[in-house]
Amino acid sequence: MELFSNDTDLTTLSYQEIEKLAQTCTKCQLAKGRTKVVFGHGPIPCNLMLIGEAPGAEEDLQGLPFIGRAGQLLTQILASVGIKRPDDIYIANTVKCRPPDNRAPLPKEQAACAPYLQAQIRLVQPKIILLAGSPAVKAILKSDEPITGLRGKWLKLPGTDIAVMPLFHPAYLLRNPSKEKGKPKWLTWQDIQEVKNALDYYRQVDQVKTEP
Repeated sequence: MELFSNDTDLTTLSYQEIEKLAQTCTKCQLAKGRTKVVFGHGPIPCNLMLIGEAPGAEEDLQGLPFIGRAGQLLTQILASVGIKRPDDIYIANTVKCRPPDNRAPLPKEQAACAPYLQAQIRLVQPKIILLAGSPAVKAILKSDEPITGLRGKWLKLPGTDIAVMPLFHPAYLLRNPSKEKGKPKWLTWQDIQEVKNALDYYRQVDQVKTEP
């Protein structure tokens, strides 16, 4: 599964070894300003994975993804369809260090972190990947199409059979709080119900496979 162009080979390492390696990474300029590396959080393996763009201020302080205001909203969105953090979802970002002033990560920064993310996908073995926001969509799908045109659509992770759905980033929803029909927040609630239906399907398939 070749998602990015990078010469780093992490395929022989365990999750713990890769995370330890990331903690001391200095591959890009973001390392200079970080407090903590925000590697990822959740069960391994896991049917559901979410990839955001980058850690924010709270994440940088605590070393965990999506725990600030946007993360709290994400937790509510997931909980609305019975998806519990951290039991039911593994969460990561395209970069593991906070960009200055919470700007979007640069392509070269995402490329530097790409081997870690690729290794995470390999080890988590998700059936479904959610991409939160345009930077994540662009990094993973290599698409410049606006998130407004891609959100809610089922796509495939390049070179795999993994189902992918782009979503509005929770931070965007905080800036657009209206729950009116057709607005981003309302659309996200529809999207997450689609995700839950797909997740239930995969769980049923897994149950059938394990039945004697």
